[in-house]
Amino acid sequence: MKHDVLRILLADDDDDDRLFFKDAIKEVKVKTDVTVVNDGVELMDYLNDVNTRLPNLIFLDLNMPRKDGMECLSEIRSNSKLKDLSIAIYSTSGQEKDIEETFVKGANVYIKKPNDFEELKNILATVININWQYHTSGLNKENFILNI
Repeated sequence: MKHDVLRILLADDDDDDRLFFKDAIKEVKVKTDVTVVNDGVELMDYLNDVNTRLPNLIFLDLNMPRKDGMECLSEIRSNSKLKDLSIAIYSTSGQEKDIEETFVKGANVYIKKPNDFEELKNILATVININWQYHTSGLNKENFILNI
């Protein structure tokens, strides 16, 4: 990667999921700096703070209190300062309507949260190392759902 440290932002309201994620990311062989927010309001406050150094990649849960991931995704994509951020939807939902809606709203990849630690490590390593250039040739739904 071009970055010395990959700045990752995780927006997830579940304590166990946040801990699971942070433990797994430590084992990925890329230097990362992980920031965690607990809900969509905190996410948008963080991203809109003029002193924030924007993340290289956001992992966004869909089901959060106060402001859900769909609302955040829409706000990010409609904000000229934030619209080009890479967003990985990171959700327990595997419902086609959620996948379709996040695809249409401009998420970069959709990940159904795994229950297995090794599987999560593999997914995180893949997402971090993905060549995001497929955006320039147009989104493709087959590339959108990450299956490992």
